Amino acid sequence: MGFMTLNDEYHDNPKPGVAHRLSDGGDTRNGGHRTGLFDRALWFDGLHRHCLTAQAPHIAYAADGGDAVKLYLVDNGRAGMLAMANWYSFIWRPVFGGNPDAIAKRALLETAARKLAKDTHRVIVSPVPDEDGSASLIAETFAAKGWLVTRTPCDENHVLHVGGRSFAQYWASRPGQLRSTVKRKGAKGVVDLRIETTFNAASWADYEAIYARSWKPEEGNPDFLRWLAQREAEAGRLRMGIASIEGQAVAAQFWTVENATAYIHKLAHDERHLQASPGTLLTHALFAHAIDTDHVDLVDFGTGSDPYKRDWMEDVRPRYRLELLWPKAPLAWPYMARHRMAGLAARFGKD
Repeated sequence: MGFMTLNDEYHDNPKPGVAHRLSDGGDTRNGGHRTGLFDRALWFDGLHRHCLTAQAPHIAYAADGGDAVKLYLVDNGRAGMLAMANWYSFIWRPVFGGNPDAIAKRALLETAARKLAKDTHRVIVSPVPDEDGSASLIAETFAAKGWLVTRTPCDENHVLHVGGRSFAQYWASRPGQLRSTVKRKGAKGVVDLRIETTFNAASWADYEAIYARSWKPEEGNPDFLRWLAQREAEAGRLRMGIASIEGQAVAAQFWTVENATAYIHKLAHDERHLQASPGTLLTHALFAHAIDTDHVDLVDFGTGSDPYKRDWMEDVRPRYRLELLWPKAPLAWPYMARHRMAGLAARFGKD
């Protein structure tokens, strides 16, 4: 079983029989789970090149035969290593290649945990899902190799499991006020809607202008989003929704669809046209397209606890932050002391 740290290449791996399984266009499963946007090498490549350029990539890699794992991390200096992730990431998890079973996945991750102890004293990863067992696997495997593990909820993920329903069946279960709004505002015919599956520079410019006029904070990295939309369009996965009033774009949404999952990345509407509810009408149209045209099984609204998500989604899944400390490294001792103090404070606070 081998291990390597890659600091300069994302797509090319010198291990024969492994690279094609860990790069785009290779294996379609992540150790028994369908891979998606947030598992692909291209995602991490773009995220680092556009958003995380100040931190050197550190890709922990372990392989055994045709199975392999990569942990995409960035070096945060004396503070340790962090997940290669930011606010655009719906999830972060180990990326498995091949088709390892549970025992093989644990063995691969154990190798990574053992070797990471030579490279760093601290690793923090988030937002890690556990509906697929990722958070539990990381916590249990690293703990078994001697790491001190702290696992805490850090965010939540709103999703819709379609369950074979048509859009009409799904829509009938939505809150009455939401259905009434769509019926009333849609009947007026004021808002024109379109859904694009190819990248349109003019539509993207409309999205950026709308976002700037919306309630949203300043976009963290608009160049990354544009790059992502272009790449996803090339693969046929882009779903760009635009709502217009009298020819002027007033709401826009950026979705992608793959592996029977629709991801809602960004949405915004022009506050000056709030009375026409263009954002709500556009969301309605995109849900209808995703369910009846793309036939998705899942709609994923990403992270965040925004109240409006509850009107559209039915389930909430936790996301976790895992802090992994290597106790034999002196640089880890101050963090260990903080955890002990926090534990004592919590215990005495209950007394």
